[in-house]
Amino acid sequence: MIPETTVLLVDDEEDLLRASTLWLSSAGFATSTARDGCEAVAHATAHRPNAIVMDVRMPHKNGLAALAELKRQEETKHIPVIMLSASLVDQERALDVGATCFLSKPYEGRKLVSVVTSATRS
Repeated sequence: MIPETTVLLVDDEEDLLRASTLWLSSAGFATSTARDGCEAVAHATAHRPNAIVMDVRMPHKNGLAALAELKRQEETKHIPVIMLSASLVDQERALDVGATCFLSKPYEGRKLVSVVTSATRS
């Protein structure tokens, strides 16, 4: 039996979470969601998903701060993290902090599936 590949989706925009969940679920991924960086770190530490797709700009703890925390923790530092933002300024910062890759918002669902597939096979 092939183990299920799980993806944690982190965004404060409910519509984007729903759309991303639909795209990834239809491609065979199991998904869970978080609404901010605090929830993302707690969920990733407890459940260790195969990949994380996370927005940069969110309330409470932004994606860059959450990414930095995940990369400092032994149990989560290996998880590939795909960062999302409409701002290209965020791209360089996200990659510097340790993101596996960066997707500019708005993005196409097929592109999301392709990037997550690639990240979970590495």
